[in-house]
Amino acid sequence: MSRLFIGIIICVSILLTITCSRGDGTVIKGEITSLDYPYLLATYLSSDTLVIDTIPVNSTGGFSYNVDIDSLTTFTIYMNHYESAAVVYADKNQKLKVVGDAKLPDLIRVNGNEINDDLTLFKKQNQDLLKQRGQLLFNFNISGDSDSIQFNTLNRNDDIASMNLLNHELTLRAEEYIRENPTKLSSLVLISNFFMNSDTPLALERVLGYIEGDIKETRIAKRLYAYSEKVNRSAEGAIIPYFQLHDLKGDTINSYDYKGKYLLLSFVSSSGIESRETIELLKNEYEKLDSSKVEFVSVYIDSDIYPVDYPQQDSIPWTIVPEKRSWGSDIVDLLNVQYIPFNILVKPDGVIMERNVPSQGVAEVINKSLDN
Repeated sequence: MSRLFIGIIICVSILLTITCSRGDGTVIKGEITSLDYPYLLATYLSSDTLVIDTIPVNSTGGFSYNVDIDSLTTFTIYMNHYESAAVVYADKNQKLKVVGDAKLPDLIRVNGNEINDDLTLFKKQNQDLLKQRGQLLFNFNISGDSDSIQFNTLNRNDDIASMNLLNHELTLRAEEYIRENPTKLSSLVLISNFFMNSDTPLALERVLGYIEGDIKETRIAKRLYAYSEKVNRSAEGAIIPYFQLHDLKGDTINSYDYKGKYLLLSFVSSSGIESRETIELLKNEYEKLDSSKVEFVSVYIDSDIYPVDYPQQDSIPWTIVPEKRSWGSDIVDLLNVQYIPFNILVKPDGVIMERNVPSQGVAEVINKSLDN
């Protein structure tokens, strides 16, 4: 009997030891204010599988999230049903704290390891700029509530100009941080945040040149280097990559069809006001050009409308391509199209002459090149 009792004690002791050694795994907890929903959504990749977890939140915005991971993992914490988000970098058995306002996600503070501490310090040092940008983003979201379209347009143009200035200043400060901290993982995150979606690859290439040490072998660094190589393939001065598309009639067109002519690739939407204005401007430009030397192709990026149901399509004298796969299409990825409307001008020898060429002035750019 005593041997059985001793055996039970030993088994219980082993179980307690195993349980204590496991701990709580990785813990992400904190408090988020301005929440409209009593939950957060956390997403992360685990063995190439996207995991989505629901995190309950108490009446003051407090939450605690336990998760088992084996290596450095990127968590995206979505608030107010995907209206805003914060990113947390966590490793095995780390304890992290998240504090902030859901309406100002750029200023949410994350602490508990080096990479989050460094990024939070960058936010603190630039909180005035980040707060201004956050307010402008909030203005964009509510601008549709105004009754006056003219008032909206004027204010939106002012806000866009202010946003561009803020983003430029933040990008300069991010580059300064990267240059001064070439061995920190936080520098790679800032490169991803501020330089990865640039129209031109020169800035990305430049800041990647600052990186030193072991972080060059990390997964995030390799992803950035691969992305830099990809955007270089569609940069100004590069030969346009081969592409194949199907026009509105179902006929196949490819990049070789336009050899010997100037080609304007215009990426637009059938529903956006700016895209419709772009088409009208391009019509005027097209009339100023010799159609034997120039071709236009408009690629419609629409997720729900296929084929393109656009009342002006019959009056467009050039090729129309309705891209069924929308932003997931090969041509969008191949040419690094980040937004619409967006124009790419290609020379007769296949060299990309200009990216994001303004619609009003295309004819002048082409005719000037023809004169030379």
